[in-house]
Parts: sequence; C-alpha cells; structure tokens
Amino acid sequence: MTATVLPPDYQQIMSVLESDAAREGKRCQQLAAAPGLQAVPAKVEGLRSMAQRLVGRGWALQIRPGVCTPLGASAG
Repeated sequence: MTATVLPPDYQQIMSVLESDAAREGKRCQQLAAAPGLQAVPAKVEGLRSMAQRLVGRGWALQIRPGVCTPLGASAG
C-alpha cells in the first residue's frame, strides 16, 4: 500500500520522511520546518501526535525517542 491512501497531512509527513534528507530520521521540529510550518510548540506537538500514529499503524519507525523514519529505511 502507498501513502496515497493516507489523509493529506499524513501524506505530507511521509513525503518528508521518505526524502533523501531524512535518511537518518527526522525530529518533529524538523518535520514542522520542512513543509514551511513554524516550529512553535503547538505545531510540533500536533506533528508529534501524527508521527506517533504513523509509527503505531506501521507506516514509520521510531529509531530513537522523537526520531522517525519511514518503514523500511535503514536505521544507520
């Protein structure tokens, strides 16, 4: 299944996680900055919740506390 089945906000997170720049994983503050959001606590916490849902549903991996990669990425 591809990320196109996800809601648009989740698709955006997956596209950032799947980019070459995210191979080592991305923190939620970095996820907020990538689509041009301000890295204010409210936005970062919202992204953190969505990233945790993606991890819980098998779309992403949490390689370290607060750092996510797409499922299947190397945890180098």
